[in-house]
Amino acid sequence: MTGERERWNEKYSSVEFELPDDPVPELERRLTTLPDGRALDVATGTGRNALFLADHGYDVDAVDISDAALERAEARADERGVDVNWLRADLADLDLADDAYDVITVSFFSALEHLPALKTALAPGGVLVYEHHLRSSDPVEVGPSSERYRYRSNDLLRACLDLTILSYEERRRPVAGGIAAVATLVARNSSGGTQSYPKLAARDLES
Repeated sequence: MTGERERWNEKYSSVEFELPDDPVPELERRLTTLPDGRALDVATGTGRNALFLADHGYDVDAVDISDAALERAEARADERGVDVNWLRADLADLDLADDAYDVITVSFFSALEHLPALKTALAPGGVLVYEHHLRSSDPVEVGPSSERYRYRSNDLLRACLDLTILSYEERRRPVAGGIAAVATLVARNSSGGTQSYPKLAARDLES
């Protein structure tokens, strides 16, 4: 873990490494359909999802392995006047309580092995919003250099079939730094043959 922390600290300490201020588009688009309450932002980086959720009234825990990332996230929170509980930790070392969170967000973090714990931490009716890089034969400009850290087609979907899949899509889209191939999943901790599916505004396909 020390090696990983040092690697990410070096990356976040670089002035050239900038992440967007805005949350992932699907989180912003679905905000009005999400349950209120507590939220967990995994691999928060400089805090774009965590700050967005805190801005909208959530009690937010945000975890990242990097000290440098969390320093930048805390500074942004101070500028915006919002409170977030920043946790410097490896996700594997966190003891997540059952049914603790109404919303869980994961952005560009390879964490399939942690999904059982994250799903257990999702409250009944809670929603998981997860976006990550894909392996692709199409040209992409952003993402891990190693295929090891990219998901194969449907990896994320298959890992969440015990939840209600509200949305799943694989596509190329613009992200910070260029075009990426991404999988975007929105899933609810619910079951049964008859469920509610909120109507959403049309999505900006270039977001």
